[in-house]
Amino acid sequence: MSFDYHIPTKICFGAGKLAQLAEETLPGTKALIVISCGTAMRKHGYLERVEALLAQQQVATVVYDKILPNPIKEHVMEGAALAQANGCDFVIGLGGGSSIDAAKAIAIMAVNPGDYWDYIGSGSGKGLPVENGALPIVAITTTAGTGTEADPWTVITHEDEKIGFGDPSCTFPALSIVDPELMVSVPPQLTAFQGFDAFFHAAEGYIANVATPMSDLYALESIRLIAEYLPRAVADGRDLEAREKVALANTLSGMVESTSCCISEHSLEHAMSGRHPELPHGAGLIMLSSAYFAHFAVLIPERFETMAQAMGGASFIEALLELQEACGVHELKMSDYGIREDELKVIAKHARETMGFLFSLDPVDLSEADTEAILHRAFR
Repeated sequence: MSFDYHIPTKICFGAGKLAQLAEETLPGTKALIVISCGTAMRKHGYLERVEALLAQQQVATVVYDKILPNPIKEHVMEGAALAQANGCDFVIGLGGGSSIDAAKAIAIMAVNPGDYWDYIGSGSGKGLPVENGALPIVAITTTAGTGTEADPWTVITHEDEKIGFGDPSCTFPALSIVDPELMVSVPPQLTAFQGFDAFFHAAEGYIANVATPMSDLYALESIRLIAEYLPRAVADGRDLEAREKVALANTLSGMVESTSCCISEHSLEHAMSGRHPELPHGAGLIMLSSAYFAHFAVLIPERFETMAQAMGGASFIEALLELQEACGVHELKMSDYGIREDELKVIAKHARETMGFLFSLDPVDLSEADTEAILHRAFR
């Protein structure tokens, strides 16, 4: 048995933990706060509270508020230019995974020359090294979906390429605050989409060929918590116990991302939502999931039996479908988001061109024919 373990982020977890921002040692004195282009951060007072807490530590702030649900390279570059122009010495991602992912990418480009895509190692990226590191990052998550508060990875879209990237030497958050009280305002469907994103991070990481004893611990507990508590969080967003348990599962899934990795399900979904950016990431994963995991379930039955046990069922696929039905997301269709069946071959090819490295982490090699077959079985 051999593995490396490195998660250098300080995580403040629990209801009311946002208030601790006024007391924590912060990595700078002027922050660029990165939020989405939506209204939630201002409507619910989250941005105002963060600014007030930072002011108690004499930390000045600048706000960048253009981030899309699938963040794009142009906004990374624009946010980095704003950070440079205002002399910001750290970056805060406030909101869901999109805002925090964008904050990580902005932190890189605030101190490195050229274009963000120069540093992307796949697709049309140039794969240059991130020589100057990144500005320190603080993550304040208001959703339970990506686990990005506990890993160094970020996903950004450029044209139709949606690619994951990160540098563990500089893009782990220095500090992350996970306060379930900030999550009660998330609508039911988004709660489900985000919760399943966390679930698949854990499940993919558990069957990945780079899984470790540490990632297994995190993955199985994340799977157990989501199976038990996500339906409650979807049914009643103000159920703080359910929100807290799903938030913990999400943070654990981020730790899975740091100690294992996603596999090709994420490559396929990124190819789908890269071409159809209106498709929410979690929704795309749900659409793929039963066909995708059924392919591997017969090849590595022991791992699937253990995941089924964590979900309290005899069959992982049956438990997965039951969980989707309990959360009201079992009838999602690719066609509802403009994906055509005659496009699936192109999507399969695009997945390998942009995030082909995740296919190398699959538990068993997935051929191009297998990939297309999975997409066709998943299509509705």
